[in-house]
Amino acid sequence: MSIDRALQALRAGNFVLVHDASDRENEVDMVIAAEAVEPHHVATMRRDAGGLICVALHPSIADNLGLPYMTEVYDAASPRYNVLTTTKPDDLPYDERSAFSILVNHRQTFTGITDGDRALTIKELGKLGAKALDGPMVEEFGRNFRSPGHIPLLRAANGLVLERKGHTELAVALVEIAGITPAVAICEMLDAVTNRALSWEKAVEYAGEKELPYLKAAEIVEAYAKRERAR
Repeated sequence: MSIDRALQALRAGNFVLVHDASDRENEVDMVIAAEAVEPHHVATMRRDAGGLICVALHPSIADNLGLPYMTEVYDAASPRYNVLTTTKPDDLPYDERSAFSILVNHRQTFTGITDGDRALTIKELGKLGAKALDGPMVEEFGRNFRSPGHIPLLRAANGLVLERKGHTELAVALVEIAGITPAVAICEMLDAVTNRALSWEKAVEYAGEKELPYLKAAEIVEAYAKRERAR
């Protein structure tokens, strides 16, 4: 089964490609466990995918790190800065809300944007995420990371794919099924020829060339729902 191959790839520190749905964003993301990320992985996402390199976090991790949704930050600041009210993302064509939280750099980075700097930030987020599964880590988070930075953080919905089926939830659910810390780097695959998202057909071709697992959202949702029913 492709889901089993994907789980094995994630456990081995390799990429998996995930397509959400044709009636949603209709995009394919490169997905890899945050703790496994090295500079060459960031370079691959930058060159071969080209989208925004983010870290998606399980809601329990996000809560224990004290991470808000970015829209909550904007709502709190909007009485002082009206532009945050006028630019409110209340018209998303693919969902009811955005998963974005704050953006961070690890404090040991320089600018934060190089492959090495971003890999450090992502890997350390994965390591701290593992600790945050056991309890609050707000102070340690602040000691190790600064904001703003070059890695956007994404908060997965509380019910993961049973509540929302975005790439954030799909990726977090997938690594959770794999038994890996549910902190995952994701990056949208783009097409420099069409200037649009890379089609799933081209993504499948890329997956074949690179020998990477390719999953549809429905496969992840089915596996996660089955896992939850068995608990």
